[in-house]
Amino acid sequence: MSQKLRAAMIGGGPGSFIGAVHRIAARMDGDYELVAGAFSSKPEKCLETARELGIAEERAYPSWAEMLESESALPADERVQVIMITTPNHVHAAPTIAALEAGFHVILDKPLCTSMEEARAMEAAAKSSKALFCLTHTYTGYPMIKEAKHQIASGALGKVRKIYVEYPQGWLSTYLEGGDHTQAAWRTDPTKSGKVGAMGDIGTHAFNLAEYVSGEEIVEVCAQLNTVVHGRALDDDGAVLFRTASGATGVLMATQIAAGEENNVKIRVFGDKGGLCWEHTDNNSLTLMPLDAPVVKLRTGGPGTSELSLANHRIPPGHPEGYLEAFANLYKNFAAHVRAHEAGKAQHPHLDYPGIEDGVRGMKFIEAIVTNNAGNEKYTAL
Repeated sequence: MSQKLRAAMIGGGPGSFIGAVHRIAARMDGDYELVAGAFSSKPEKCLETARELGIAEERAYPSWAEMLESESALPADERVQVIMITTPNHVHAAPTIAALEAGFHVILDKPLCTSMEEARAMEAAAKSSKALFCLTHTYTGYPMIKEAKHQIASGALGKVRKIYVEYPQGWLSTYLEGGDHTQAAWRTDPTKSGKVGAMGDIGTHAFNLAEYVSGEEIVEVCAQLNTVVHGRALDDDGAVLFRTASGATGVLMATQIAAGEENNVKIRVFGDKGGLCWEHTDNNSLTLMPLDAPVVKLRTGGPGTSELSLANHRIPPGHPEGYLEAFANLYKNFAAHVRAHEAGKAQHPHLDYPGIEDGVRGMKFIEAIVTNNAGNEKYTAL
């Protein structure tokens, strides 16, 4: 194995759900070593996390700005190479731009940021930097999502006509932010989450999944955003009708008030030759529905699957691979690209990951649905 990439984390301190997920994903394939961090804006909590993770106290920094400055001053064979950013949305843009400008590779949790102004600045930084950027749209890491993408790209469904994508959750069915619930508090706070709640938190996942799997570009939206739970400051439910550049139409649903629902992301795509379906509760399966042939169920790592999906699974067929493995695929694939990039070599075509373009697309989606929901237009262009 190549030498591990030295990594640092911004955010991910006590009480962080997604920080722990990033750390597991980074460890799974042995590509990264976490050696530094600015885990919390509170120094004592930052030190607490560093001690728990076995990181030297002198590399537990009180702020991300101090971390970037101090790490940049270290010799090239000691300083970190990759910055993992797992902060709430309002602390995405500044550290990402600073890290890229300093030459560090960046892995950022989604969504990209809180406004198009920030998104454009981040895009400019990513394009002018010699470093690489990854946005963790987790669901693109599933082997059978890769297979779905391959099937559509290879023409198995014919011309795409219809796309349905849904992301139902139920955890915000009550006013959790009114109590001591950190995750609910920041995700429903406009100063930390941005212009949207559920549509930013999970709607952007559904949007990204629709475009990634279908290969289509969504160009118009007609949106309805709802705030169902009394007292909540942002949307917790919504639906979007959309059109693509090729003329396909679709429906996107994202809700966090579907009481009793867990996390069953689902996508169905239909063309003039057939359709396909993938859902999170059976993520190791992909159902193909040809127009004039029997239904076929493909399984992760099984017969009939493509090189794209095979390059993104780890264990023999029949052994479940899930959320953490999909998340780890983004880290694994990004590490392969970083090593190839630094060695001046070609990058592996089957080891893909979401980049800055995906993040900007997500912000365009948010801006368009907010504009459409507030206005009288039937459709709003992205």
